This record gives sequence, structure tokens and C-alpha cells, in this order.
Amino acid sequence: MSEPVRLIKKYPNRRLYDTKTSAYITLGDVKELVLKFEVFKVLDAKTDEDLTRSILLQIILEEESGGMPLFSSELLSGFIRFYGSTMQGMLGKYLENNMKTFVDFQGKLQEQSKTMYGPNGGDNTHMQADFWNQFLNFQQPAMQNMMTAYMDQSKKMFQSMQDQMQNQTRTMFTGFQYNPGDKPE
Repeated sequence: MSEPVRLIKKYPNRRLYDTKTSAYITLGDVKELVLKFEVFKVLDAKTDEDLTRSILLQIILEEESGGMPLFSSELLSGFIRFYGSTMQGMLGKYLENNMKTFVDFQGKLQEQSKTMYGPNGGDNTHMQADFWNQFLNFQQPAMQNMMTAYMDQSKKMFQSMQDQMQNQTRTMFTGFQYNPGDKPE
């Protein structure tokens, strides 16, 4: 039986209250819940409005502000341009599916590592780190080629989807006669 969704309430003073632990928590604590794959929901304490996405975006903003950002300005600008367009919903689903594929791939790599070195990796952690650095440096061109091929495939799939939508639209409106030179009466 799965656990119920963990409820976190956000109060007007901007404090977050974890109803499971009966304690106030920080955004860092919420980040830890995400990293542990715990299912939770953040609700406004007064209105019961779902604020989960807003809190997750705050965590992303904090992460982007420090250290090495994940998103380039060009990528963020591209996201902004999709808001309000007819493709907005499709982009969200596309990104979600690609993230799932990437996470699955990462999980498989971790499983292979455990198979090679056991769950704890033995006593040779320094040697393992060296090995993984060499492995990743060697694999980087192969990974880039694989990711390029994957992106090319995604681009072709996306283009095919657009072509199908255009063809469906043309088919849907073939019965209508329209000549651009005609003036409305």
C-alpha cells in the first residue's frame, strides 16, 4: 500500500509547515524530499491553493543562482517563447518524456556500476573515482554522439508531428473555398 501524499502547508509569513513531522521546514528540506523521491504537496494554509509547482520553481531558481546553472539564457528564452503558443502543451510533455528517458538511462548506468563493483564498491573508492573519471572522459564523445543522434531523432519526430498536424488541418478545411484575392462583401 502506498503512503499518502505528504502535506506541507505554506503560511502567510512564508514559512513551510510539514504536517508529517509537525515542524517548520525550509526550501532545503523540500529539496531533500525531492531528492528522496518523496511524494508531497504544498498547499496555501488559508486558501488550500496548490503551491507545489511554485515551491519547486523557487528551488530551481535558488539552484540556478548558485554554482553552475543548468539552464542557459538561450534555453530559458526559448521556454518563455513557448508560453501562449499552440505548442506549449506539447513542449511540456516532450520535455517530461525526455527527462524520464534521461533519468532511466542514468539509473541503468548506476545499476551497471553496482554489478561491476558491488553495492558498496568495496574499499577502493579512490580507484573507482579514477576509473569513472577515465571512463567518462573516454565515453564523452560517444555520449555526445548518442545524445546528438537522440536529439536528431526527437527533432525528426517533432517535425513529423508538425507535418501531420498541417496535413490534418489542410484536409479539414479542403471543403472551404478561399481565394486571397477575393474581397469580403
